[in-house]
Amino acid sequence: MSINAPSDIAANLQIGPTDAGMVRIYVEAEGGINLPLDFDPEEADEIAEELRAAAEAARAMGSKPAPKPKKR
Repeated sequence: MSINAPSDIAANLQIGPTDAGMVRIYVEAEGGINLPLDFDPEEADEIAEELRAAAEAARAMGSKPAPKPKKR
């Protein structure tokens, strides 16, 4: 699956600190999937920067007019 492939899988996402000083991204999905992902604070900062950059890029894509379909 690629980043642009649509999916019908529903999931819940929780983000917070652990008592071990890590940042946990916890994904709970259909079918009993529970995926705890732990990152040290520096890695979490890098992920946050990537999220901000992706949000900015998505906003820029959303403001462009939709391309017209090609006639054949």
